[in-house]
Amino acid sequence: MSMKKAAVAAALVIAAGLSACATPTPYQPRVTSGGVTGGFSEQRLEENRFRVSFAGNTLTSRETVERYLLYRSAELTTQQGYDWFETADHRTDKTQRTYVEPDPFARPAFGWGYPYGYWRPSWRYYGGGYGWRTWDPFWGDPFFADRAQIRTVEKFEAGAEIVMHKGRKPEGDPRAYDAREIMANLASSIVRPEQK
Repeated sequence: MSMKKAAVAAALVIAAGLSACATPTPYQPRVTSGGVTGGFSEQRLEENRFRVSFAGNTLTSRETVERYLLYRSAELTTQQGYDWFETADHRTDKTQRTYVEPDPFARPAFGWGYPYGYWRPSWRYYGGGYGWRTWDPFWGDPFFADRAQIRTVEKFEAGAEIVMHKGRKPEGDPRAYDAREIMANLASSIVRPEQK
């Protein structure tokens, strides 16, 4: 098998393996290891005040991260024995990274280090109207020139400080949420981790 065929086969195996475990962060407690990272976490600040957050991986949309934060806030409110909560503070942070990856199949076999070290072919030719020019496989030829893939990866994390209350939610307060109503309305859009 040629080197190029072996490289193509290896790349396909790696891509298949990565795509098999590439899923958005499900609604789960926060994890930082394994195939899927992220999830919810909370910290008690006072008797009825918590800081709640939800972090998604690079495949989790901002809308999903904010929905899961709202659902976790409602769930935590009912677990603590309260009926409604209000947001005292809310934020969504975005982490963005741009990667430039050279195309490994665009480099000719005589490129850097293989098999001829730093040697590479180049020659001069006469171009009508341009005079003598130099041709080099790494400079200017669209077939041989280095090609690169540029991709930008975004991750979102939403956080809120919530204050929990008992009784009826006050009408007209845009920061007040009925915990059971939130849970009932969002339950069908919550994706939980697969049971193993």
